[in-house]
Amino acid sequence: MIKYTVFTSLFLVFALLFSSCGSKNKKPDVSEIELDIQIERFDREFAQLNVASIGAKNREWIKKYGSFYSDYMIHMLQVGSPIDTLYMGELLKGLIAQEDFKALAAAVGEKYPDMKPQEEELTQAFKYLKHDFPDYEVPRIISFFSGFSIQLPIGEDYIGIGLDMFLGENARFYPELETVIPKYVIRRFAPEYIVPRVMETVIREELLQESSKDVTGLQLMIYEGKVLYALDALLDRPEEVKIGYTEAQLTWAKSHEDEIWAHFVKQKVLDNNKIPALEPYFAEAENTPEFGAESAPKLGSYIGWQIVRRYMEKHPDVSLKRLFTMDDALVILQGSDYGRK
Repeated sequence: MIKYTVFTSLFLVFALLFSSCGSKNKKPDVSEIELDIQIERFDREFAQLNVASIGAKNREWIKKYGSFYSDYMIHMLQVGSPIDTLYMGELLKGLIAQEDFKALAAAVGEKYPDMKPQEEELTQAFKYLKHDFPDYEVPRIISFFSGFSIQLPIGEDYIGIGLDMFLGENARFYPELETVIPKYVIRRFAPEYIVPRVMETVIREELLQESSKDVTGLQLMIYEGKVLYALDALLDRPEEVKIGYTEAQLTWAKSHEDEIWAHFVKQKVLDNNKIPALEPYFAEAENTPEFGAESAPKLGSYIGWQIVRRYMEKHPDVSLKRLFTMDDALVILQGSDYGRK
């Protein structure tokens, strides 16, 4: 069963309840950790499927891809269970005969003739992760395309990468998606977001799940700050890629940081536990309406990131694993000295 996705059934799942790298993190030596990420290219195999090979490939893929293949057929393509070969086979015949399917398969293959850059970056990122979480078992990573139904599923033993949702913001297929997915989200359907989004998915779903209890604005800030700080620790990527900003939005957030914090304090955002009131500060959006059209979105996440960064700078003995276990958001805020002149 799929546990988490960034997108499912063309519906955006917000993460509300759930320059160069700006972090000064000194990366640990992980050269002794043995790990070599190899992305399994199911997308290539599926692109070569033809009517005559459906039965044989179905039997082969059941054994080879296990739970991923079942999830792919049932939840992503929605053509039925691989066990129901007659029903599934008929639907697949119609699917692979469509010109849109052929065009999408060709576009994915052209954009990603290989995934060596992503494999190398994922290998390094997971090594850093295992440095702090040595018992974490790195799952299979499987690439696929599904007609834009899902971007990053995570299942029992795999993480999927929907390459059709990482073709680059100017891909010819994307304008038609703007009726269901906002353009400011499609902007991030680009290769440079693959590794950050994979690692974010692992953090949110496997290592640092959001509390299901009532939460305050401060608790949400610190949660989001922990996620973003973890990306600092695992990746050498620009800040705007980690948080999903444009360069202009990042510049705006940095230049208005004091103003944002003052607004949060004045409006008692830190103590507020009403989700509708907090949503504008954490949800994916084009901007934050209270701060104008030129403002950055997710300002609660951005400020939480700066608080956690400040805390970790002042407490270099605290590991990423230890940070994740710290449940009291107020302790982190007070220990950061954030907002104090």
